[in-house]
Amino acid sequence: MTNIFSEAAPRAIGPYSHAIRTGNLLYCSGQTPLEPESMRIETTDIESQTRRALRNLEIILQDAGLTLADVVKTNVYLSDMANFGVMNAVYAECFGSHRPARTTVAVLGLPHNALVEIECIAEFKD
Repeated sequence: MTNIFSEAAPRAIGPYSHAIRTGNLLYCSGQTPLEPESMRIETTDIESQTRRALRNLEIILQDAGLTLADVVKTNVYLSDMANFGVMNAVYAECFGSHRPARTTVAVLGLPHNALVEIECIAEFKD
């Protein structure tokens, strides 16, 4: 097992790694729309927050030598299912024609009152 910590991603806000590599899989911890520099959520709309959360995941994937195209599964957590449509549109735009397996659930709350948190599992093809 290898711990992955990205200097470019938002710092972990708890006792966890950005990601763990085991075998040919990378398990990425959930990412909220925290801005890496300020460690604050600087937007209030679901579109911008989804883009930032996915960008934070991309940063971690890139540090591990992967891209969104290597993602095999995501879990999306929404603070309000009314945001599903907009989140889904941004998600589809960011992933393009790649369609990893996905679960989306509504939760009571997220860290820093985020509207969305996204985690993923990606595969190394080496």
